[in-house]
Amino acid sequence: MRGPELKALTSVRGIAAWFVVLFHIRFALGLPDPEMHLLAKGYLAVDFFFLLSGFVIWMTWGDRIRTGGLSVVPGFLRRRIARVWPLHLVLLAFGVAIAATLELTGRGSDQFPWHELPLHILLLQNWGFTEHLTWNDPAWSISCELAAYLLFPLLALAMDWRRVPSWGLIAAVAALLALLHAIFASRGAWALGQEILQLGLIRCLIEFAAGTAIGALWLRWREHWRLPALLSFGLALAFAAGWALGLPETLAAPATFAALLLGLALTSAKRGNPLEIAPLHYLGEISYATYLSHYLLWFAFKLAFVENEHAVPWPMVAGFLLLVLLASVALYHLVERPAQKWVNALKLLPGTGRGTAPLQRRGGGGPPSTSDMI
Repeated sequence: MRGPELKALTSVRGIAAWFVVLFHIRFALGLPDPEMHLLAKGYLAVDFFFLLSGFVIWMTWGDRIRTGGLSVVPGFLRRRIARVWPLHLVLLAFGVAIAATLELTGRGSDQFPWHELPLHILLLQNWGFTEHLTWNDPAWSISCELAAYLLFPLLALAMDWRRVPSWGLIAAVAALLALLHAIFASRGAWALGQEILQLGLIRCLIEFAAGTAIGALWLRWREHWRLPALLSFGLALAFAAGWALGLPETLAAPATFAALLLGLALTSAKRGNPLEIAPLHYLGEISYATYLSHYLLWFAFKLAFVENEHAVPWPMVAGFLLLVLLASVALYHLVERPAQKWVNALKLLPGTGRGTAPLQRRGGGGPPSTSDMI
């Protein structure tokens, strides 16, 4: 049985996905420097996704795996496969079609190295096997998420956040984010978007783990949420201000997002929350399709209609954004959701299929049903 959805988190997921879209097309927008500087940070939306993914998966599966042990793991992995793989494969097939068309017309592209295609099919491309982002670039984060999914059962069995005091949970989040900063600093990296192929995996795993501890704080404070929410938003503002004043991005950005995530979770489902309006929530529902489709759509759009990426008329940019929105709707309803239902109905491994036990209701309304994102 599932508890009420934390709709505000779903909405923010949609906003973050569109931030990534604007990041990838920013040079076509012709915006002044302040706006361009803001859009140039669009890659940081992925860090919020990693934290949110850890948060939601802990809510949904932490107790189940601790209670059911290894017997629950196949069902967990099947649902993760159903969540991320079918749409990834469909869009990878779209990339193959683009690559084949370029080859047939004598315009081969370094974006589509055929020898790396098996790694992308298996979502292993960001595990240290490649030297460049290729094929569908945003899928690098899905590759890292797959590693987090595989390791999550070990975390759930080894660490019961319920037994850790609140100060210990806060300390754990702080230590994890400090470790992330230290790793980037040791490589001379000043931005989280640097060295994705070398540092993207550890970036995901650390932020995912921090998200699980934030989820434990939410469980503890959700009934008496006002003061913790106020403190969380205050911390988010403080870290953001420190970031603006020179605090390193590799420390300030994840800390800002971690505090913001907790504040948003604590205030979700509260009356009058503007993030829970239907249009924003729907953008969150289709956000995985938006995130995964826009890059290849932009690649194909430029091939067909754009001669100079730095001088694209606004009507054409608006047309592309509408294309992404319509493609997201179609992919969500025609591919993503049906494929999830089909895969979840299969009995591929012992302990999977329709016989998987339902989620247990927790006191106070049960876990959030916000579906996790990359």
